[in-house]
Amino acid sequence: MGLDIGIEALTYLMFGSLIFFLLLGLPLAFVTGGLGVVFIFLCGDLKMVNMLPSRIFPFMTDYQLSAIPLFIFMANVLERAGMIEELFDVIYKIMGGLRGGLASAAVVASTIMAAMVGVIGASEVTMGIIALPAMLKRGYDQKLACGSILAGGTLGILIPPSILAILFAVIAQQSVGELFLGAVLPGLVLSGMYVIYITIRCYANPQLGPALPKEERITFREKLRLLQGIIAPILLIILVLGVIFTGVATPVEAAGIGTFGALVVCALSRKLTIQNIRQAALTTLRASTMVLWIMFGASIFVGFYILNGGQEFVVTTMMGTGFGPYGILLITNVLLIILGMFLDWVGILLLAVPIFVPMMISMTWGGLWGLPGVNPADVQLWFGVVYMVNMQMSFLSPPFGYALYYLKSVAPPNVTMGTIFKSSVPFMALQAVGLFFAIAFPWLCVWLPRAVYGH
Repeated sequence: MGLDIGIEALTYLMFGSLIFFLLLGLPLAFVTGGLGVVFIFLCGDLKMVNMLPSRIFPFMTDYQLSAIPLFIFMANVLERAGMIEELFDVIYKIMGGLRGGLASAAVVASTIMAAMVGVIGASEVTMGIIALPAMLKRGYDQKLACGSILAGGTLGILIPPSILAILFAVIAQQSVGELFLGAVLPGLVLSGMYVIYITIRCYANPQLGPALPKEERITFREKLRLLQGIIAPILLIILVLGVIFTGVATPVEAAGIGTFGALVVCALSRKLTIQNIRQAALTTLRASTMVLWIMFGASIFVGFYILNGGQEFVVTTMMGTGFGPYGILLITNVLLIILGMFLDWVGILLLAVPIFVPMMISMTWGGLWGLPGVNPADVQLWFGVVYMVNMQMSFLSPPFGYALYYLKSVAPPNVTMGTIFKSSVPFMALQAVGLFFAIAFPWLCVWLPRAVYGH
């Protein structure tokens, strides 16, 4: 029998140790897994030791997780095929005649890319290489240019086929297809808000984002001709999401179809070489194994905490604040935003979702200020989408928002880290508005899944 420690002291010890070792710069997967093992041996018993394989084995055999490496590989193949560069080129030539058109084009291209790739890193880095120099060359304000790329790139975590949605579905035992559908409207609303914000600011102050000179603009007929170049990737998106939403294929099967389609698109663009496939496979291997190792470590850490009454302690503490359901949801979202400043999205998912989802399901959501509430059967789906909208902010929140560093890694030397930090602030405010919409108007999250699946 291990040390007898109360749940309050155990909470401080476990999460205090977690923060301490993460601040030392140690990898999240090994910190969570290592601390989980240490606390099991210090405070647990032999039965808890058996938890180690029992927590990890279900992830190793979960069929739905097969979609993650397939979608990541699909994203990398499309990137190697040059589809992302071509996509931005087409959209910016179509929208370049508008003030702020290049920044808006970066957001629109990122929105379409989000439906292609499902991962943020590829979008941020590629758009940083292609779109940022194009905007700076034409006299765009640095903060507006950086902010549009940062905000557009984060849509990859929300718009299907989002890797976050797949992981959330596995952890929370939720339908992946429903989560994909639930995230579509909030993702499009946020994308539209970014474009509207950029357009208003540039028409109010043309110096922020001047329109392309008339000699660089193209005719309507030329715009139609340009669209032919992106027909293949658009058809691929429609095919992959279509077979999921219509129920013809599971997300894993759709990922397989998408991967094959990406290879065909790559072959049509004459980029299907052994070297490109090898690089795409290696990138997929690194990204997938990182996700899985974090899942193994965090599940041991959280599993031990829950077994010792951690979930009941968190729920009791939250309920003891005296706030209603929406007040507790506000606290939850603030906690998630704070976690996003220091942890990556996989770690937050594994640490927070097993504790927060049961708490959300246990409460009644009657609606804010007389607005329609959430049907008890839809609470898990609604919270899943709210959670995904929140996680976008974690990528932009200083000091450790991943998107900020992705962009800095490819930005010109004259674009400082301070400029990138400042550029994220107005778009984080827009994301907070989007988060409020998802909470106050739950039909944004549940209407489409219910319309398609009819229950």
